[in-house]
Amino acid sequence: MGMSMPSSGGGGGRRGRRRQRFQPMAEINVTPFVDVMLVLLIIFMVAAPLLTVGVPIDLPESRANPIEGRTNPITISITTDGAIYVNDAEVAITQLVDRLGQEANGNLEERVQVRGDAAANYGIIMRVMGRLNQAGYHRLALVTTEEAS
Repeated sequence: MGMSMPSSGGGGGRRGRRRQRFQPMAEINVTPFVDVMLVLLIIFMVAAPLLTVGVPIDLPESRANPIEGRTNPITISITTDGAIYVNDAEVAITQLVDRLGQEANGNLEERVQVRGDAAANYGIIMRVMGRLNQAGYHRLALVTTEEAS
């Protein structure tokens, strides 16, 4: 008669243990976001210099004031070897006026910027400007870089 009886609510060995419930994490893990942003930053830093399109020309320097005008003007570039470009497309001097007419939509009042390399033959630059003047384009501008003081 000396048997002991287990107390009620003992549960057979689970006594004292709490059942752990899954709690959702209330913090945002920003590590993947930062990784993606750094990769995008590197991509844009590498790609930015490649986005500058145009014909590479070493422009002469001048102290003239800049001219206000259209945000994307029509540009004629003349390289050191005498190649002529209208907005990055190479053209022969005989097709220059026709190509410019397409770019300007026939508007003779359109401002045209002439970019001649500093080492380019002056005669070729004058031939280009003469053809443009003869075709009726009188709003010509010579593009230079600002002269160092």
